Amino acid sequence: MFSWNRQQPSNKPVPEQHNIPDDLWIKCTKCHELIYTKEFEINKKVCSKCNYHTRLSARERVTLLADDDSFEEMDAGLINADPLGFVSIAEPPYPQKMAQTRKKTGENEALITGLCKINGKPIALAICNFAFQGGSMGSVFGEKMARVVEKAIEKRIPVVTISASGGARMHEGLFSLMQLGKISVAFARLGQLRLPHFSVFTDPTLGGVTASYASVADVIIAEPGALIGFAGPRVIEQTTKQKLPPGFQTAEFMLEHGMVDLIVPRRELKDSIANLVNLYMLAHSRSYSHEVAYAG
Repeated sequence: MFSWNRQQPSNKPVPEQHNIPDDLWIKCTKCHELIYTKEFEINKKVCSKCNYHTRLSARERVTLLADDDSFEEMDAGLINADPLGFVSIAEPPYPQKMAQTRKKTGENEALITGLCKINGKPIALAICNFAFQGGSMGSVFGEKMARVVEKAIEKRIPVVTISASGGARMHEGLFSLMQLGKISVAFARLGQLRLPHFSVFTDPTLGGVTASYASVADVIIAEPGALIGFAGPRVIEQTTKQKLPPGFQTAEFMLEHGMVDLIVPRRELKDSIANLVNLYMLAHSRSYSHEVAYAG
């Protein structure tokens, strides 16, 4: 009865549900274009649209450069003290802040050091971790850097440093600045023994790191687009009351003005370092042969 008023069932097909993973795409932090995540990982976290080299953690850098299972970390257990009893109104006490950073990053310090092989060549490696307090240089940072350089001297192998830092750690005051001298002395000894130091600037490298060991190397390499300088552009503009020119303090600007020897894309970095080590070994063997011939 009254069947004419009954609502007929819909024959429309039900849309098929697609389970799309949340991490299928990633947005570039510079050009804001969407990139297929798998493609992004294959490209070593370099944007395929604008060539922006995304910042990497120190552990990612180890994976990028060191041969498989060759990295032997040094001094991983060193933890900083609070020599000044630093107190800040804007943030927790220094020991508490460091404990939070260690928990967040899984690291004890802003520098990872160790021995490894790069394309079969033995290397002493030191890598800054910008995610840890902006890669800032404190007492433990300086001690670890000095120790890995001393180990390179002991084993007569080159040193490769990968920098990403805002400079000296203000929480340690003068103790932080003292590391500049400690590290510089270690690298001076390395140079006296004709052992090479290959320095790699990544985004960003600023402050005391730029002003010390990162700029004192046999060959200085930079990743494309890396910010390099002492003070950052915002600080310079606020101080000088002038607008900086486009591209100021980039790796390309530094190359043009003679502050950097090479700009090497991330995918080519490992092979480039290995080639430099090969050149050093060839030059060293020839020099040794000449010295032996002269002595004879």
